[in-house]
Amino acid sequence: MTAPIYLGDEVTASGYRLAGARVRTPRPGEEPAALAWARAQAPLVLLSAKVAAGLDEPLLRSALSALAPLVLVVPDLHGEVALPDLAARLRGQLGLEA
Repeated sequence: MTAPIYLGDEVTASGYRLAGARVRTPRPGEEPAALAWARAQAPLVLLSAKVAAGLDEPLLRSALSALAPLVLVVPDLHGEVALPDLAARLRGQLGLEA
């Protein structure tokens, strides 16, 4: 089994590297290509919130909803970009919020 891949900032990437993950720190505009590379290489792809924010909504939605590989958005080290509010999104999809 291949190691998971983390896409995000260099400082957080060093921690994931110590834990055995392969890492890549895409520059602004390189996020879609980095995600495509990671999805082709690993069974688990971890995206920092900042990298996820750099992706088009349809591309991110497609990656998160795919059965394989598993793609997850993880907190950003600096907290510059908030994680998506999953509960609000689910309530909206179920029609519980206007």
